[in-house]
Amino acid sequence: MQRINPTRMNLIEVKRRTRTASRGYSILKRKREALVLEFMKLLKQSGGGRDYLYEVMQRAYKTMATSSTYVGNFELEVTAQHVREAGLVGMSVKNIMGVRIPETIREEKKNEIDFSLISTSIATEDIGDAFSAAIDAIIDVAQREQGLKRLVVEIEKTKRRVNALDNVIIPNFKSQSKYIAMRLEEIDRDMFSALKHVKKKLSKGA
Repeated sequence: MQRINPTRMNLIEVKRRTRTASRGYSILKRKREALVLEFMKLLKQSGGGRDYLYEVMQRAYKTMATSSTYVGNFELEVTAQHVREAGLVGMSVKNIMGVRIPETIREEKKNEIDFSLISTSIATEDIGDAFSAAIDAIIDVAQREQGLKRLVVEIEKTKRRVNALDNVIIPNFKSQSKYIAMRLEEIDRDMFSALKHVKKKLSKGA
């Protein structure tokens, strides 16, 4: 415990700090609980998103295999040469208890094959639609898992602060307050005894 002068002003200041720390502890504890709830919610969504991504990828590759059977590998290779780059992804931020969670938005959601440049069949169009859905699923899973990482970091940080306040800072303030109060009582008793002794001497002198 840090040594502190046992004065009434210091006692008032330590009690004020104790109240402030206690309020901070309550706020951080509520924040931690809210972050954990948000984490569990996002974790559930992320798990479902991964399952959906797995299904979409399976469906996309199955569509490609089926299309290869119908139109042959040559047409698929020609089509693949005209595949555009994936559409741009916009990003916004959602603030959850001070944590910035990314939210992504695909600005272009149609398939990435430039059908205006080539003659394609329904089979190859199906491939474009299937893999476009896969890209959407990948982006969705990525944003949620990034959000989970940020929430974990903030939860751990908040947990350390809560523990520090509960186990170190607040107990130290209370110990200081108790120490100052005890020392002030001792000083008052000593002062009272000294005054009593002086009064007795003065009475004898009179």
